[in-house]
Amino acid sequence: MRYIIFGIVLLVVIAGGYIAYTFITTKNHSPADTVIFQDRDFLLTIDYCRPYKKGRLIFGNDSEKPLLPYGKYWRTGANEATEIDFNQDIQVAGKLLEAGRYRLYTYPGKEEWVVVFNSGLGKWGYSEPDDAMDVLRINVSSQEADTVCEQFLISIEPVGTDAMEVNLSWDNVLVPIAISY
Repeated sequence: MRYIIFGIVLLVVIAGGYIAYTFITTKNHSPADTVIFQDRDFLLTIDYCRPYKKGRLIFGNDSEKPLLPYGKYWRTGANEATEIDFNQDIQVAGKLLEAGRYRLYTYPGKEEWVVVFNSGLGKWGYSEPDDAMDVLRINVSSQEADTVCEQFLISIEPVGTDAMEVNLSWDNVLVPIAISY
């Protein structure tokens, strides 16, 4: 009986150690990053994790076996859900989005992406969000990038007075999201 209990305890310790190791090292594979944009009183912050391409096909049709098939949910990063926070109301592709913190996720497409702002926060990114909590959905044209982006990147470029583009870049794809504030 002692050997059975010892065996069970040993299995629990090994499983717990493996889970802890995986949790601790997962950010090494897709490190966390924060993008911050500030202009006068306006502040926008995006928290996300940056996976690597590692020779994989990133976007494509299901039949091509890509990492992210067209038309399927993507947390727009790795690990935890990507979250965007801003302190003033904004216009995203001409549509009003009230100030606050939102989960940002996407449905990649060959020529057009669906970009979604969702009020369901604090969940692991792999789990699909409750679409009843979607606050705004927009369609955005994607572009072929000039160079291959090895590590997923979210960047912000000012494009005039009180306007910017939030750019999603990975592999040979660039998705510019027009925002004004």
